[in-house]
Amino acid sequence: MSDIKEPGFKTSDVLAALAQVFEKMPEAQKKEQVKKTNGVFQLNVKNGEGKETIWVIDLKNEKSVGVTKGPAKKPDVTMILTDDTFINLADGKLNGQKAFMTGALKVKGNVMMATKLDAVLKTAKAKL
Repeated sequence: MSDIKEPGFKTSDVLAALAQVFEKMPEAQKKEQVKKTNGVFQLNVKNGEGKETIWVIDLKNEKSVGVTKGPAKKPDVTMILTDDTFINLADGKLNGQKAFMTGALKVKGNVMMATKLDAVLKTAKAKL
């Protein structure tokens, strides 16, 4: 899991915690999460220094549910945002729709899938 962490990115702390939640999740719960979400999210996050890192949240295949660093082979949705924007979304201080409308969040691929990320983050936060 330490391979998820990236110095200089607050996002990596949130995603490392999310990865822990997925690791501890019973198989039945993973199946339920996959059934609800059925998607692969790629997050292209840029920090304040202009450095970009890519993470993938896989909730499509029960055997690979989790968070990894690096680009996905076939993401359902790619979200491009800053480190601060992701943190505000994860903390519930920023609405995803508002972030998208103001240009703070750019989405490529299945836009409707992007709306499911909020529920995934809330589920993880509740389990922490």
